[in-house]
Amino acid sequence: MKVLVVYVSTHHGNTRKIAEVIAEVLQAPLKRVDEVSVGEVEDYELMGFGSGIYGGRHHKGLLGFVEKLPSCFGKKAFIFSTKGGTPTFLNHWLLRKRLLSKGFEVLGEFSCKGFDTFGPLRFIRGLNKGRPNERDLSNARVFAEGLKSKAGFFG
Repeated sequence: MKVLVVYVSTHHGNTRKIAEVIAEVLQAPLKRVDEVSVGEVEDYELMGFGSGIYGGRHHKGLLGFVEKLPSCFGKKAFIFSTKGGTPTFLNHWLLRKRLLSKGFEVLGEFSCKGFDTFGPLRFIRGLNKGRPNERDLSNARVFAEGLKSKAGFFG
């Protein structure tokens, strides 16, 4: 099965760390959203989409990329994120909605805390210092292993 992991990681590399672990487990190429073209989607059967959470949703560059995708019926996707502290179901709804509207089957979602110094948090030296940590990375590995059986294409 051809798998691609697409991500945006802008501030502290939180999401990149999670994306690297997931891509390693799935033996998939890892690309920043600005390194992948809309046309490449046809080459993959399973795609992961992830970023940090900004104002309760994924990065605007990732959301915009998904909005430009053609119809992807029959393709599978998963969502991942790092966040300051808001609940996952609140953060993933817009990306999930956009993926479903494109015809993707969303197999799963993963989120963990990430070091956050955005806005006024910088005055208190941020939230979640040291995150994602080894436990978060281990949980991301477990999530990726679970995707293998859900996707039904791995040996």
